[in-house]
Amino acid sequence: MSLSSEYKRQFAWRDWPTILDALPSLQGKTILDLGCGVGDLAAELAARGARVLGIDLNEELLREARSRNLPGAEFRMADLRTFSDFGVVADLVWSSFTAAYFPDLPTSLSAWARDLKPGGWIVFTDIDDLFGHEPLSDRTKALLSNYAAESLAAGRYDFHMGRKLGGYLERSGFTVSKVMKLEDQELSFSGPARPEVLDAWRSRFNRITVLRDFCGSSMDQVQEEFLGCLIRDDHRSTAAVYCCIARAPHE
Repeated sequence: MSLSSEYKRQFAWRDWPTILDALPSLQGKTILDLGCGVGDLAAELAARGARVLGIDLNEELLREARSRNLPGAEFRMADLRTFSDFGVVADLVWSSFTAAYFPDLPTSLSAWARDLKPGGWIVFTDIDDLFGHEPLSDRTKALLSNYAAESLAAGRYDFHMGRKLGGYLERSGFTVSKVMKLEDQELSFSGPARPEVLDAWRSRFNRITVLRDFCGSSMDQVQEEFLGCLIRDDHRSTAAVYCCIARAPHE
């Protein structure tokens, strides 16, 4: 299955309606969608009357997004680490499952918010403790924990970004109006995983080549134990998906 197909499949497992229902009216608003992927969220935002500019670095995902021919939506390729002038005056900046790739989030926020109107909104959603599933052996938990710590130290990814979103936004001068902890059928659930969810997790492990290098000869054991954990009747998740809605200061 291609990456774009995997992203489209995952869309149905997220609790997007809860987030969208919590937003102010989007009619006539301009939204900057950072890390837009295949455009699923851009479609939802545009359907509510918004003009959407989606930004992503992955050309495969952008081709899929553009092929939808969404009225009121445009998609551009750009590296969010180095590019900050998007040429719009946005009423809202949206980002879903992208912030964790920017462990020094306040620095990135200062660049991304340049296109946000005074008093504009920012809506960030991200996972917290991706590998937080039980029961796992102490050895496997230690390997995954050490990998998360190494990823943070290297500036690649913050596996605990979800819980930090509100604090980072406040530190960057935004006023947080709501923090939501969301249900998720793939990332945060209890009991045995459905076959399609298990398949998605298997694909995720296959994509994380840096984790495979980190675990070395232990990787196959870690992967099989983790996947086995997900199908147990006593499986439970300590992972959580957080959404933070905040507002920029007025003039």
